[in-house]
Amino acid sequence: MNPLKKIYRFYSEGFRAMTVGRTLWLVIIVKLLLMFAVIRLLFMPDILGRLDSDAERAEAVRHSLTTPGKHDSTSKTSCIWISYQP
Repeated sequence: MNPLKKIYRFYSEGFRAMTVGRTLWLVIIVKLLLMFAVIRLLFMPDILGRLDSDAERAEAVRHSLTTPGKHDSTSKTSCIWISYQP
């Protein structure tokens, strides 16, 4: 028998036979989804959302990618990753 098919059958039969394990996996998945949602809200703010047009967003990203370490903090489109102040 194909080794990949054996591995798949092993895990599928194991998950099918679980009783308490299903509940634990559900708790783990819900917990991970909540953690990623909270982390995204806290640590990944919508920095480009404060710019008005797509052209300004494109310029800000282009500037950030092409001039590392040489950013003017007074410009609205200067290094959007470093000069962000909530």
